Amino acid sequence: MKSSWPPGWRIAIEVSPDTLQTTKAAKQILMRLVLLSALMVIACVPSGNSTNSTTAPESELKILMLATAVESADTALIADLFWPEATYDDFANQLTYQGIPEIIGYLTSAHEWGDDIYMNMGRVNTGPTMAVGEWVFSAVQNRPMGNQVPFVTGLEVVFNGATIIELEGGRIMRAADYIDTAPLALQLGGSINFPSDGVTALETIRR
Repeated sequence: MKSSWPPGWRIAIEVSPDTLQTTKAAKQILMRLVLLSALMVIACVPSGNSTNSTTAPESELKILMLATAVESADTALIADLFWPEATYDDFANQLTYQGIPEIIGYLTSAHEWGDDIYMNMGRVNTGPTMAVGEWVFSAVQNRPMGNQVPFVTGLEVVFNGATIIELEGGRIMRAADYIDTAPLALQLGGSINFPSDGVTALETIRR
């Protein structure tokens, strides 16, 4: 989607002093305004590349904004980041989410069971139309997690993962998460059991 804004426009944001309270909500609002204003500035800069290409700084900004949206469950921001026909692959659970409503449900699902959600996007590698980010996620399990954990532990979970995004025309067309869910189960007091009956050697497993 091409931007119709003249490249000479300046972006100005005014915030009332009363808004800048030292609360978590105010900080999240301010951070979103800063990120969105930076994105608007990038979008207004003329480029000699093809209209289907995305500069590396913009792709980095997109994946950072994605982490912010997950942390704050910002459904409006998620809708702005993705194309309506976008897909999101959850490889840990072998699921694919298609379209904005399903993607929003997936990316905000941690807030159904967790509080104090934190997602730190660490190392980010970018290309013309893609970005890969390595992150650390943490949350406190204060509500049941469906049938998997139908009780409240009050425990904090911390685990790592990686996300890739592919962009077309400045928005995400495809994204994918790569997560090892074993630490989540173990930190909540679960265990991992392997069936052993009839399995005596590696060759048996391969059959």
